[in-house]
Amino acid sequence: MYLKLAWRNIWRNKRRTLITLAAIAFAVFFACVMQSMQLGSYERMVDNVVRFHTGYVQVHDSGYWDDRTLDKSFIYDQEVKEMIESTADIQVAVPRLESFALAAYKNQSKGALVIATDPEAEDGLTLLKSKLLSGEYLEIADKAVLVGSGLAEYLKMTIGDTLILIGQGYHGVNAAGKYPIKGIVKFPAPDLNNQLIYLPLIEGQWLYGAENRLTSLALVLPSDDEVESVISSTKRLLSSDFEVMGWREMLPELVQQIELDYVGGLIMLAILYSIIGFGIFGTFLMMARERRHEFGIMMAIGMKRIKLQTILLLETLLMAGVAVVAGILLSLPIATYFHFNPIPLTGEFADAIEKFGVEPVIPFSLDPSLFLQQAKVIFGLTLILSIYPIWSVFKLKIATAIRD
Repeated sequence: MYLKLAWRNIWRNKRRTLITLAAIAFAVFFACVMQSMQLGSYERMVDNVVRFHTGYVQVHDSGYWDDRTLDKSFIYDQEVKEMIESTADIQVAVPRLESFALAAYKNQSKGALVIATDPEAEDGLTLLKSKLLSGEYLEIADKAVLVGSGLAEYLKMTIGDTLILIGQGYHGVNAAGKYPIKGIVKFPAPDLNNQLIYLPLIEGQWLYGAENRLTSLALVLPSDDEVESVISSTKRLLSSDFEVMGWREMLPELVQQIELDYVGGLIMLAILYSIIGFGIFGTFLMMARERRHEFGIMMAIGMKRIKLQTILLLETLLMAGVAVVAGILLSLPIATYFHFNPIPLTGEFADAIEKFGVEPVIPFSLDPSLFLQQAKVIFGLTLILSIYPIWSVFKLKIATAIRD
């Protein structure tokens, strides 16, 4: 009965109710769209960065991340491999041996980052095959290299030319080798594009005198949600000689950038909800003032204050519920469309984003939590604002209200 009375009451003044519903629904719609765009951009940014190189989780020798040298490499034997593969949620484990070398061709030379890796596993993380501009992709038994297009252009090399690599290997041994260029790859980040060389893992271990050794093991997971559980389970399996790090620990600058931008979005939402809150409060204020006579009559014929206050609370919650559902339903088609069809960016802004290794698009997120969060905020705001009409009933004098 209370629910039926509350529903009928909110439609007694249709214009006021519709204006209030429209204001709340617009706030929910705008907040959902904005949060969907914001979270979608973060998800794409994280996915691009971790899949660009680091992976969601990495396994190193203890202390490697602070002093990234070949001397901090670890032995990747069958026992370690089986431990890693037994961990749930790990899709691909990418073995890598990373170091630097002087890359030379004829009279040109340049410092380069050499990554010796399993070509098939690497493609499962960085999608390296899709970045191939010309030539062929590496095989695990090849004695050849893939070179970044910027480095190949600087050295004036092309497919089939022989690249000379000179560096320092494990425990200071000499590292020197000649390798034909099998393919040229292009990365969106100029820094990597101008210095990156990929070498098959077995050949890289021979070059640096580090047979069966790795500097890192990058783990590919289904999503960011599994990072903490994989870190915990991997640490339990491996000894203290290893360190297991998530992308947040390896890329603190990216985390800070996301947090700073997210705070800016929250400030915008707070301003929006403050404006809408004043509008809702104005409606509740008018509702309480206009119905003083009605409240006085109802209490005079025996209705208890607590029951009247319950009906008023139900009225506010019903209005909030209808508005929230309407706002979410209006935002879902837009969020869904742009989730599958991200907004492309062009011009200088797109070039600036690509330099960070991030795809120049604005995707939207369909994470259910962002829609539930807006519903919680509106219901919380409504409950706070409903204190006034409930309090006005508590303080109402029946005789004065009847004469009003």
